[in-house]
Amino acid sequence: MKRVYLFCNAGMSTSLLASKMQKTADAHNLPIEVKAFSDSKMEGIVNEFHPDVIFLGPQVKYRLEPTVEKYGHLGMPIEVINLVDYGNVDGERVLKRAILLMKENKK
Repeated sequence: MKRVYLFCNAGMSTSLLASKMQKTADAHNLPIEVKAFSDSKMEGIVNEFHPDVIFLGPQVKYRLEPTVEKYGHLGMPIEVINLVDYGNVDGERVLKRAILLMKENKK
């Protein structure tokens, strides 16, 4: 099971996006778990579950560099969610991006 975890201020604004991403993954029988969390819980979540992709909501894009510095050595892709996809709550496009990042990370 691959894990794609989304982090934002309170975990609320990404919950709907994560839900749409999970529905898309389930509809295609993809072994992917998508969840949203508050960025304040990132350290515990990353240390416990070792996600395969970390996405940051656009509202916490300022946390990208510190997050890469802290977890980049673990080898998972870390990226800010595309603002248009986030605004449109386009779970399919964001899930496709996560899959692409996981494939590129294998190389």
